[in-house]
Amino acid sequence: MPAPTLAIDLIGPIAVRRNGEPVALPQSKKTRALLAYLALNEGPQRRERLCEIFWQLPDDPRGSLRWALSKLRSVVNDDEVERIKANREYVSFDGAGVSVDLAELHEAAERALGSGDADAMERVALAFGGDLMDDLALDGQPEFEQFRLAERERARVARLKLLRALAAKLDGDHARRADRLYELVEIEPYDADAHVKLVAALAQAGRRAEAERQKALSEKALRGVDGADPSRLAAALSAKPAQKNSPPAPSRAPALRQDIRFCKTKDGVRIAYATAGEGPPLVKAANWLNHLEYDWQSPVWNHVFSSLTSKVRLVRYDARGNGLSDWNVDDFAIERQVDDLEAVVDALQLRRFPLIGISQGCAVSIVYAARHPDRVTKLVLIGGYAKGWRVGGTPERVKQNEAMVTLTRGGWGQDNAAFRQLFTSLFMPDAPPENQQWFNELQRKTTSPENAANLLSSLGNVDVTEHLDKIKAPALVLHARGDLRVPLGSGRELAAAIPDARFHMLESNNHLMPENDPAWPVCRDAVDAFLAE
Repeated sequence: MPAPTLAIDLIGPIAVRRNGEPVALPQSKKTRALLAYLALNEGPQRRERLCEIFWQLPDDPRGSLRWALSKLRSVVNDDEVERIKANREYVSFDGAGVSVDLAELHEAAERALGSGDADAMERVALAFGGDLMDDLALDGQPEFEQFRLAERERARVARLKLLRALAAKLDGDHARRADRLYELVEIEPYDADAHVKLVAALAQAGRRAEAERQKALSEKALRGVDGADPSRLAAALSAKPAQKNSPPAPSRAPALRQDIRFCKTKDGVRIAYATAGEGPPLVKAANWLNHLEYDWQSPVWNHVFSSLTSKVRLVRYDARGNGLSDWNVDDFAIERQVDDLEAVVDALQLRRFPLIGISQGCAVSIVYAARHPDRVTKLVLIGGYAKGWRVGGTPERVKQNEAMVTLTRGGWGQDNAAFRQLFTSLFMPDAPPENQQWFNELQRKTTSPENAANLLSSLGNVDVTEHLDKIKAPALVLHARGDLRVPLGSGRELAAAIPDARFHMLESNNHLMPENDPAWPVCRDAVDAFLAE
C-alpha cells in the first residue's frame, strides 16, 4: 500500500495536508517554524545547532527540542512512514513523497524559464508574490530570522528573474508586459531600466494618461539614484501606440488597477483572486474559463468590470484548472468549485456580501448561498442553470456535448481558432468580431485542452436543485430569451424554485452580452437597482 501523500504549505499561513485533508498543527510558533526549517533543509541537522537556532534561552533547550519533535511526529509521521528521525546527535526529515510548495515553486520557475513559456512564467511569478512564512517570524531568535529572510529573498530573486524574462518575452504584448513591469518596479523600486520600460509599455499599449502618471511617479522614485536619467523617461513616454493584429486592443481599459493574491483550498489547490474598486464588497463566482488578467483587458468583460468597480469593491477569482490558479488538478466537481469560492471568501475575511453568478457560476453561487445564508445578503444569477447538460438536457443536447468533450481534448490548443469559435458562437453569437476574436484567444490562453474537456464534462453532471429552496437571500434571476448556450427555460426554473426570486428576461441571443448589445444596459441597470435596494 503506497504511503499517504503529505503536503506542506509555506506560502501563506503554514499548513499541512495528508491526502488533501488538513492536519492540525501545534499551537507553538517555534514548533511550526521548526517544521518549516526541517522541510527546507533535508538531511541530518545537529541537535545542538537546532537548539541554537530556536531556543537561545537557559531553560533546557534540548528538552524543548524533544517536546517540539514529539509534537511534529504526530503531524508528519504515519503508520507506514517515519518522516522525522532522530538520535542523540542528529535530527533529519525524510522528504520522500512530501510536497513542499515553496520548493516546488522554485522547480516550476526553472522549468518555465527553460521552456520560455510566457504563460507558465506568469503563473509562477504571481505565485511567488504570496506571503512567505510571514506567520513564522520569531522575535529573539536571530538565526532563524536570518534563515527565514534568506528564503524570502531567494523567492524575491526568483520572481525578479521571471519578471525580467517576461518583460523581454512579451515585447509585442504591451498591455500584458506593462502589468508585469508594474510588479517589477514594485519589488525593485530603484531599477531605472524597469521604470523606463514600464512607461514605454504603457504608452505603446495606448494607456497614455496612465503612462504620464507613471512617469511622474518614476521620476520621484528615481530622484537621487545613481545613473538614473530623467530624459529616458521622457523618451519612453513618446513611444507610439503599437498596431496590433490579433487580438485587437480593447476600446478602453478599466481605470483602476486590480490587486492579485493567492489562497489555498482545503484540498491544497492554489487559487488566484483579485480585488478592485472601493466600497462594500461584491463577490463574483468564477465561470467558464476566467483569467484575472486577460479578462481585465478584454472587451468581453471590460464593460462589466468597469460598471461594477465604479460602485463596489469587486472580488473575482480564477477557479481551479484555469487562469492564474493551479492547472495541475483533475477534480472539477461542483463541490470542489464551491471550495474555490469558500477559500477566497475566507482569505479576504468577508462577513456579509452580495454574490453574483454568471453561467456556471450560478450553480456555484446557489450552493454557497444555501450553505451560508448568514453571509450572502443578495444573490444575482445571470444565464444560469440548476441542472447540467447530462442531468437536464435533451438526448440530442447530451449527444452534442459528449462530442464536444471528445473534440476538446484534441482541438483546443491548436492555433486554428475554428474549434474554439464553436464555443464562442454559442456564448455570444451576435457579438462584434473583435469580442469574438478576444474570446477565442481567452479560451486558448486560459487553460489546457485536458482541463477544458474535464471541466466541460463535469459541468454536465451538475445538479443543485436540492439547494434552491434553501436560499434565504433576496435573488434576482436574469436570462436572455435567445440564449444558445443555456436555454431560457433553465433561468425560469431557477426563479420558480428560489423563494421569492425575481425574474427578468433580456431581449438578446447572447449568453455573454457585449457592450453594444441593447440588452446590456438593461441588465446593468437591473442589477444596479437590485443591489442598491
